[in-house]
Amino acid sequence: MQNALLIGLSRQMTLERQMDVIANNVANANTNGFKADHSLFEEFLNSNAREDNFIASDRRVSYVQDRGTFRDVGQGPMEPTNNPLDMAIDGNAFFAVQANGGERYTRDGKFSLNSTGQLVTSDGNLVLGTGGPITFQPTDHGINVAPDGTVTVLEGTAKTDSIRGKIRMAAFDDAAKLTKLGANLYDVGSATPQAITKSTVRQGYIEKSNVNSVGEMSRMVEVMRSYTAIANLLQQQSDLHKSAIEKLADVPA
Repeated sequence: MQNALLIGLSRQMTLERQMDVIANNVANANTNGFKADHSLFEEFLNSNAREDNFIASDRRVSYVQDRGTFRDVGQGPMEPTNNPLDMAIDGNAFFAVQANGGERYTRDGKFSLNSTGQLVTSDGNLVLGTGGPITFQPTDHGINVAPDGTVTVLEGTAKTDSIRGKIRMAAFDDAAKLTKLGANLYDVGSATPQAITKSTVRQGYIEKSNVNSVGEMSRMVEVMRSYTAIANLLQQQSDLHKSAIEKLADVPA
């Protein structure tokens, strides 16, 4: 196959995978606490010419290779909900939850109570406190969450606060190293836990996705145009090759 066709094909393959990443970002533009992914590309050099009559600059061909993706762990906008069970983290920490048989992490603070009074995520996973799951009593009201995550309530007709636990937050040296598990959950992956210094809990708020919808749609149009342009180039190369063969066939023996 000609080098131009190989180079064009390599670029089309990376554009297809880039489109998958962009489409996933767009699909999660309204997912609470979602962190956008972006593609990484690099030049891949491969030797092409085999005959000694090629000069040095013609002996290597530059292909396109998508090296992987990186995660934008920047904080999304805070949206007030006035729901005392909704929480958002102002900072780089994560909520710790019990899911899939172990401790997992999420930025989605859309919480509620299950049938036994335990604080759970929108998927029903237990929200962990520093002493285990946080459980409320049937007579609890006036729920208050302090910036450090301490949960207090007024129990029955009592006039003094009762502590129900403290929201467990987890921070890491590099949150981009966390492994995505789906359903807005992360595993520790290769990240290293570290002490929490600046993160605080904001009650009555939800962190929205940090996806820039306008930017992602612009990138999607860009990718589609690039793919079409390369397809046209490959068609031109194919037509040129076909024309050359037809002309050679007409040359008298």
